[in-house]
Amino acid sequence: MSDPLSRFSNRSDNYAKFRPGYPARVIEILKHDCGLNETGVVTDVGSGTGILSEMFLQNGNSVFGIEPNAAMRQVAERLLRRYEKFRSINAAAEATTLETESVDFVTAAQAFHWFDRARAKREFTRILKSAGWVVLIWNERRLDSTVFLRAYEDLLLRYGTDYEKVRHEKVTGEIAEFFSPESFELQTLENAQHFDFESLKGRLLSSSYAPDQDHPKFAPMLEELKGIFDANQHDGIVSFEYETKVYYGHLPHSV
Repeated sequence: MSDPLSRFSNRSDNYAKFRPGYPARVIEILKHDCGLNETGVVTDVGSGTGILSEMFLQNGNSVFGIEPNAAMRQVAERLLRRYEKFRSINAAAEATTLETESVDFVTAAQAFHWFDRARAKREFTRILKSAGWVVLIWNERRLDSTVFLRAYEDLLLRYGTDYEKVRHEKVTGEIAEFFSPESFELQTLENAQHFDFESLKGRLLSSSYAPDQDHPKFAPMLEELKGIFDANQHDGIVSFEYETKVYYGHLPHSV
């Protein structure tokens, strides 16, 4: 399941239900610093189940959801069907099928680390208007701010199929190169999720590196997860703490 186009195919429902959203402050930052208004056209690349797309739709924007994974795309189409300004497109970051200089914002939430970044940079430059913005967003789970989060991280290191390889924090150092020679801004926001055990299990199983149910590590992983939950829950709840990183800037006109 190393192929980024297929590794979420059997996780789309859990992804939609149990992955965190993004703070409302994200939209406020883009309004203040990037001139976002309801007339702006947004291309959400690697849009998945539509978590970020919906924030822009609620702001009144027209949104192109670019998603090559059929299962994820179909969930977004179902969840966002009430929004007339949403268009779902079977395409990839490197070839969006959109017209040249047709959009005001290109966004990527929890997705940039899957792209061929050189090709994506050329494509984003092509479809963006001359003053357009690229916005890259991640919810970065805090790894050791609580006893529970340290135990959860240890569980991923033991049971994750390729967790250390695909962690998105490994590519954040490449963001400066992606925007180069232009600069970018970074805003860091606090975010959180609160889980009972069933939703914690769903959150774990939404991750592409979690073993499938036919994997020999699956049952012992869930048994250990239950032990971690029982040892750390308060009134039946445990919490994930995140730092939401919002990178935004312009791309050079030619790459």
